[in-house]
Amino acid sequence: MLVPPKPDNEASRLAALYALLLLDTPPEQRFDKIVEFATQEFDVPIALITLLDDDRQWFKASVGMGSTCQTSRDISFCGHAILRSEIMVIPDAALDPRFADNPLVTGPPHIRFYAGAPLVLSSGYALGTLCIIDTQPRALDGIELAILSTLRHLVMQELEGAEAAHG
Repeated sequence: MLVPPKPDNEASRLAALYALLLLDTPPEQRFDKIVEFATQEFDVPIALITLLDDDRQWFKASVGMGSTCQTSRDISFCGHAILRSEIMVIPDAALDPRFADNPLVTGPPHIRFYAGAPLVLSSGYALGTLCIIDTQPRALDGIELAILSTLRHLVMQELEGAEAAHG
């Protein structure tokens, strides 16, 4: 397993995240609806809006993770996804050396497929991801990537709106 490196701008990224005042807040329908739609649209058991704190990934919205509301950043797929601007797709985590022995792959929730769209503020800081997860290997076609990207933009409209309201 490869622990995701932290971005070069980590201190500023965390400051932007904390300025949103969203960490550890109750569920909100505006975010819950997006992940519920994603699970139905992509026929996946898990969809999350994650925010990456210093040492954890926290789920602002989640379907399919039960009462789990966070995991260690060291084992997160999203920690890798925020290092790029494009959607990160892992067709089969069991075959990817970065993730094959990850406890989220070898144990619950038994991740095989992961697609994470980085949530990047207009200031350029990646806060987390909108991700979809399956327990079976799969791929996304161009249309599905476009849909996931559009859903990411909906999340960002909500996050940027929250930032404007608190800024």
